Amino acid sequence: METRERIVDTASRLFYKQGYNSTGINQIIKEAEVAKSSLYQYFPSKEDLLIEYLEVTAKITNMTLKSVADKYNSPKEKILSIFDYLLDFSIQTEFSGCNFLNISAELPLEKGEVKALIKGQKNRMREMFSEFLKPQGKESLADEIYLLFEAAMVSSKVYGELWPIRTTRKIIEKLI
Repeated sequence: METRERIVDTASRLFYKQGYNSTGINQIIKEAEVAKSSLYQYFPSKEDLLIEYLEVTAKITNMTLKSVADKYNSPKEKILSIFDYLLDFSIQTEFSGCNFLNISAELPLEKGEVKALIKGQKNRMREMFSEFLKPQGKESLADEIYLLFEAAMVSSKVYGELWPIRTTRKIIEKLI
């Protein structure tokens, strides 16, 4: 694995697992097995590394969710597949909530570029739900479904259990 990729992979794992504020540059350097100068060659600041983490995570998340939903034809199936994916992801990983919400909770409001990236990703989720609902003329439900999606992730993290995702899926089945 290339040095830059190793840095990003290590930082991504640590930011997700233990949080941005609790992850130090020295820990990233040690666990990525790179020289400090190598890290700073690619990322002049910890915030630059955070921005890369959010951009990479957004790209992977969007591609994954699109590929999951593309297996289905109906708007309802597409949306339910997203919740099924979230459930499977929560079971198969050490689920610690939403990458973007976790970072958002840690950073002060003046971190404009980071907040803009997070807001942009959340808007893409809303747009995705709207696109799924368009064939039925129910785009107005996109915000409700988006809020239920966010609530499912937050509640699942708070409780450390899967019932919030399962319950939200049942609500979506009735809503659409």
